[in-house]
Amino acid sequence: MDNYLQTILQQRQQAALYRTRQIHESPQTPTLLINGQSFLAFCSNDYLGLASHPRLKTALQQGTEKYAVGSGASHLITGHTVAHHALEKELATYTGRESALLFSTGYMANIGVVTTLVGRHDAIFLDKLNHASLVDAALLSRAKIYRYPHNDMSALESLLAKSQAQHKLIITDGVFSMDGDHANLPTIIQLAKTHNAWVMVDDAHGLGVLGKTGRGTLEEYGLSVSEVPVLMGTLGKAFGVFGAFVAGSHLLIETLIQSARSYIYTTALPPALAEATRESLRIVQEEDWRRQHLQELIAYFRATAIKRHIPITDSLTPIQPIILGDSETALKVSAALYKRGIIVTAIRPPTVPQGTARLRITLSALHEKHQIDQLIEALEFQKEKGGRGQGTGEKQRRVRPTH
Repeated sequence: MDNYLQTILQQRQQAALYRTRQIHESPQTPTLLINGQSFLAFCSNDYLGLASHPRLKTALQQGTEKYAVGSGASHLITGHTVAHHALEKELATYTGRESALLFSTGYMANIGVVTTLVGRHDAIFLDKLNHASLVDAALLSRAKIYRYPHNDMSALESLLAKSQAQHKLIITDGVFSMDGDHANLPTIIQLAKTHNAWVMVDDAHGLGVLGKTGRGTLEEYGLSVSEVPVLMGTLGKAFGVFGAFVAGSHLLIETLIQSARSYIYTTALPPALAEATRESLRIVQEEDWRRQHLQELIAYFRATAIKRHIPITDSLTPIQPIILGDSETALKVSAALYKRGIIVTAIRPPTVPQGTARLRITLSALHEKHQIDQLIEALEFQKEKGGRGQGTGEKQRRVRPTH
C-alpha cells in the first residue's frame, strides 16, 4: 500500500496539485501569526469578522460551564439540549421558515437532505460549479444525475424537459464558492414551476452577507419558501462559529429527523457551540454595520483593482477570484505574495475546472482599506513581473473549460 500511496502523492506534486496546510497560532482575524511572523490574510470565509468576537467567546465559555464540552450522544439519543433546540427555532425565525434542523457540517447537511428527498427512480439537476458536497450527495442518493454548464438556463430547461423521473430536484449554490457569482435563481424557479421540480439552495456563502437584512441570496431575489422549499446554510462562515442547518417546512424537517442518516447516526454538536451561534445570530442582526462595511470594502477593492488594471471577475460578493489559468502560475504568485507577508491561497483542480487555477481573495468586515491597498500593490507588482491573469480590469470574465 505504501508504494501505491507514494505514487499518488508524486503524481500530485508533479502536476502542481500538492496541498499543504498553513499552521498559524492566532485567532481568526485578517492578521495571522505564523512562525512568529505576522501575515495579512485574504483567504478566510469569516465574512463578518465574528470568529473572534468577544461576545461569542463569552457565550462559548458560559455554554461550557452549563453543558460541559461534548454533547455525548446523537440528537435522537441524549445529545439534543435546550441550546440546540433554541438555536433551531432561532434559525427558523431568521430564515423566515417554519422549522430548522442542525447538522454538524454543511457536507453532512447536504448529504442528509439530498439522500432523504430523492432515490433511484428520481433525477437531480446540478450546476457544474456546485460545491463538492452537493455532487457527493447526489451520487449517494443513487438518483439520475444531470449536470448543466454553469448558469446555463437553456441547458437546464432542455434537461428538465427530457426527464421522465418521478421526482425532479434542482440543486444549486446560492453564491458559488470559487467564483463568487450568484445562481440565476429567478429563472431556476420559473423552470422548476414549469417542469414540476423541487428547488434546493445551498446558501453557505450568501447568508449573513447578501440581501437587505443579510438573509442571503433568497432575500436578495425576494424568493419565498414555496419557491425554494429547501435551504441549507452553514454556521462557520459569516456567522463565525461551526456547524450547518437545513430550514424549511415542519414536514420537511420532521422527515429529515426520521430519515437523514447523516443526522441520525452522528454525535450532536457541542451545546456550547450552539450557544455561541445563538449569540452570533443576535450580533448579525444588531451590528448591521458589519455587512455595510463589507460591501464598501468589496466596492473599494474592485474599483482599485480596475484602476490598477488587475484582472478581476464580475463577482460582487466577498469572494474575488483572480483567474491565472495553470496551477504552476497560481502557486508561483501565491508564494510571491507570501514572501511579502500576504496570504492568498492558490486554488487548483479538482477544486476548480482545469485551466482556471486562481487566487481566491476573500474579504472580511475586519479588513481595512489600507490593508486592501497593500494587497493591490503586491498584486500589481506581480502582474508587472509577468504573473498575469487572463485579461485586465472589467473586461475579464470567468474562463470556462469546454463542457
